[in-house]
Amino acid sequence: MQEISITAIEGIKIGHCQDLNAATGCTVVISEEGAIGGVDVRGGAPGTRETDLLNPMNLVEEVHAILLAGGSAFGLDAAAGVMEYLEEKKIGFDVGVTTVPIVAGAVLFDLTIGDPKTRPNKEMGYKACESASSQPVIEGTVGAGTGATVGKFLGAASAMKGGLGTYCVKAGDLIVGAIVAVNCLGDVMDPKTGKILAGALKPDKKSFANTEEIMLQQYSAKKNLFAGNTTIGAVITNGKLTKSQANKVASMAHNGYARTIRPAHTMMDGDTIFTLATGRIETDVSVVGLLGAKAMEEAVLRAVKKATSLAGVSSCKDIE
Repeated sequence: MQEISITAIEGIKIGHCQDLNAATGCTVVISEEGAIGGVDVRGGAPGTRETDLLNPMNLVEEVHAILLAGGSAFGLDAAAGVMEYLEEKKIGFDVGVTTVPIVAGAVLFDLTIGDPKTRPNKEMGYKACESASSQPVIEGTVGAGTGATVGKFLGAASAMKGGLGTYCVKAGDLIVGAIVAVNCLGDVMDPKTGKILAGALKPDKKSFANTEEIMLQQYSAKKNLFAGNTTIGAVITNGKLTKSQANKVASMAHNGYARTIRPAHTMMDGDTIFTLATGRIETDVSVVGLLGAKAMEEAVLRAVKKATSLAGVSSCKDIE
């Protein structure tokens, strides 16, 4: 098994657009030829677009782009720019008078960092498409990960920088990769060592408070922290999957969240994973799923390791 760039998957392009002063941005994954799509939403506070369409009971199977964005529900506006770009390129379903691109997406909440009045919009979505390429993906404080933070159970003052990460592996001819913007309520932990890499900080700003332990101690406190969180991502493969199988892969990939984010899938997170399958290679869905979970696990870790401090929020590089 070999680690490669996620954009080595034929037919896939990825681009970012961000505003570092406002601490927000978006990331787009484009499949110009269309790819079989799936999704699995596990968090209790999601902000999504076109997820019903990906239900196997519904008609459309192919997706032309996945949008990951900051800005909370406002950030869904960036999908309009993705739609405009793809329509101009005649990418989408031909309906006679035009082509209609299928753009699924999810957003995370980053309004409490940077400028809350600046959010990913139509222009930013369009620019992300213009930057999309098959070059290696820039990671860290970029795109949808620009304003991402982690470890927020004690409030924003104790949080650390999240970010955007990717990871991709090739096993024979099969390629499975993951891209993720990590913006979780909980801490991000390395499952190999059991050590927290980024999360809620103690007042000394150098050691970790341990979110799970604090939550257990405060089990009777009903906090409404939904507005600060959500980890969103996608698994991309050159494998041939049905729509039902693509949904199953997204489901299995959530194991990558569970291995690295403590806790994951809370009522205050909107954790969402999409799947895009380009259909180049015959494969077993369970193999794609297990590799998707592994890729997502590594992508989450890379997201916080590659992140740099922004708007006064420190990164794990600062703690090291």
